[in-house]
Amino acid sequence: MHEEFLMGNEAIALGALAAGVNLVAGYPGTPSTEVLETVAKRRCEGVYVEWSANEKAALEVAAGAAYSGARTMVTMKQVGLNVASDPLMSLAYIGVKGGMVIMVADDPGPISSQTEQDTRSFAAFSKLPCFDPDGVSDAYSLIGEAFEYSERYGTPVIFRPTTRVCHAYASISVKDESEWKRNNPEGFVRDTSRWVIFPRLSYINHGKIEERNARLSKVFSDSGLNTLHKPEGSRLGIAAGGISYAQVRETLTAISDVKPALFRVTTPFPFPEEKALELLRGLDEVLCVEELDPVIERGLTYVCGKYNLKTKIRGKLTGDIPPAGENSRAVVDAAVTNFLGIERNSKAPEVTDSPPPLPARPPVLCAGCPHRASFYAVKTAMRGRKSVFCGDIGCYTLGNAKPLDMVDTCLCMGAGVNIAQGIWRVEPDTICFAFVGDSTFFASALTGVVNAVYNRADMILVVLDNSTTAMTGHQPHPGTGVRMTPAAGGEHGGKISIEGVLRGIGVDAVETVDPLDQTAAVDCVKRMADMKGVRAIVFRSPCIVLFKPVSAAVIDSEACINCKACIKTIGCPAIVLSDGKVKVDGAQCTGCGLCVKVCPKKAISIISR
Repeated sequence: MHEEFLMGNEAIALGALAAGVNLVAGYPGTPSTEVLETVAKRRCEGVYVEWSANEKAALEVAAGAAYSGARTMVTMKQVGLNVASDPLMSLAYIGVKGGMVIMVADDPGPISSQTEQDTRSFAAFSKLPCFDPDGVSDAYSLIGEAFEYSERYGTPVIFRPTTRVCHAYASISVKDESEWKRNNPEGFVRDTSRWVIFPRLSYINHGKIEERNARLSKVFSDSGLNTLHKPEGSRLGIAAGGISYAQVRETLTAISDVKPALFRVTTPFPFPEEKALELLRGLDEVLCVEELDPVIERGLTYVCGKYNLKTKIRGKLTGDIPPAGENSRAVVDAAVTNFLGIERNSKAPEVTDSPPPLPARPPVLCAGCPHRASFYAVKTAMRGRKSVFCGDIGCYTLGNAKPLDMVDTCLCMGAGVNIAQGIWRVEPDTICFAFVGDSTFFASALTGVVNAVYNRADMILVVLDNSTTAMTGHQPHPGTGVRMTPAAGGEHGGKISIEGVLRGIGVDAVETVDPLDQTAAVDCVKRMADMKGVRAIVFRSPCIVLFKPVSAAVIDSEACINCKACIKTIGCPAIVLSDGKVKVDGAQCTGCGLCVKVCPKKAISIISR
């Protein structure tokens, strides 16, 4: 054993490696991304790692390996679980041979997601065991437990850290590589009665799943995973899970005169009913502190009803805990001290809601981002024409901000392609655009393009190809020809042509243009807008983060009339006002040249650095 200062995601990765994981597959998404990247960097010989095309593909690859006796892990964020839900729901009925952990990072807030959905509720829906770590050290040890339970009971197990666990740091004890478990898969053994799902097998296995989960509820109550500290004479109790449990403990540590019973729920499903019953007996009230859904609160309420207990359960459903968002340190402290009837004084911890306010920093496309030029080219070309711009998930979602204002809809990854078709069916005189990134194109937009061609839609697909998965940390994708970033080994893979795929599907017209060449880009959009059928424009220019700028914009102060067209038109953060004058922030400017095209007085030029 040795000490390491680790991010929560790194701890999860090292815990999986120590548990003998053989294969890890995933799709990038904050706050989960660093788990797979760390496995790729720290793995020993024989551990296979891949960025899959999407979460569904990742889960199915891992399932095949688990059928063969391998220990596998799949990584994603909470909305990625929606993509993987089709195979997951069936896999819950089929089961696995090797241990299989589905690491789903939840994002209370949400900080960087479309939704606040709670994977604990999804675990109950899919009838799969769920583990909820409360911190970095716990995440490291608990991931090993998850593999053990998965293998012992032949079921996938969901592992649910939240953002504050994933991105927290701590010094923890970890095993040396020589101490890591070595798992040698038996290989796939043909057995159609086990591995081929059909109605009769599903019916039989459903009954087995219900029996297993009832048994696991008892096992989890006795396992030590769910802990209960109940001082003699306690009349009040607190139940918590995940990072909220750690926050509750911090508050209780500072309180000396009131010591409630404290119940830590590590396995929210199957709910540890017997342990919960032990908590509830003799208590008047229990406060449930948890993020997102009232999972623990409903579990305790059910136990009270089942055993005819009069204990009052408080939490989100009673308004004692906020129904949405993160439980900040201040929120937890206030809820606990109010519940215990403690005045805010020297005995209670002093917690402020936040540090002094920072300057407002709304999300914006980076200076020099080629997406800005792409949006501006379409906006310029469509001026005066009836059009709609369907967006998608990625950096380019930020195209909704003014002054660009070029994202009219955004639902989920890949949805814009089909939404554009739906709008056109209702308003056939509208020119419908669907913007999608290069990574999202491969992850979830392909079926939408197939649908458009098959059903003879009239729309323009715009692929914003910046040669990376930028928003989640510049991971590769099938269009890059790279399987892993240089930091993770720099492995090469097959490079798939976006244009080739589009032509193969049967798209009527496909053109590729550099959006920074505004004249060519605008002409291309106008040409496509005058056509009918399914057409596609690939705007190809690399993400500005991928190379070091060699030039920058400068403003001729004599020629500049301070009309601010450069600011009002493209909204580049490198163009600023200083003492009422338009200036270029040289630290941000990349020399992309888009501002040169929009200046009516030709007062901006590009020079070498």
